[in-house]
Amino acid sequence: MATSGKNPKKRNGLAGTTKGTSDSAKYLHSHPAARANKKAYDTAYHKTEKRKEYRSELNKANRDAGTYGNGDGKDKSHNKNGKLTNEKQSSNRARNGKGNNKRLK
Repeated sequence: MATSGKNPKKRNGLAGTTKGTSDSAKYLHSHPAARANKKAYDTAYHKTEKRKEYRSELNKANRDAGTYGNGDGKDKSHNKNGKLTNEKQSSNRARNGKGNNKRLK
């Protein structure tokens, strides 16, 4: 079996060789004041009635579908016209440039 990268024992020798953090995560890690500012902003944003209603709508739909908290990996998500659809958690939470999806950032 041919391998590439630093660790010849792994099938993918490059797996685990990078930290996988974004530039903004690195910045916030090294600047405590900026991190505190972001935390304050995020807290205020998620306290708004609009975000509470958004979360409650999704939670209610997940409970009604029987997928809330059972570990089946399913989620409800809003599609482009605002309706709720079933989707894998990984697909739903990876959209719009979250994680390593730099294409959409």
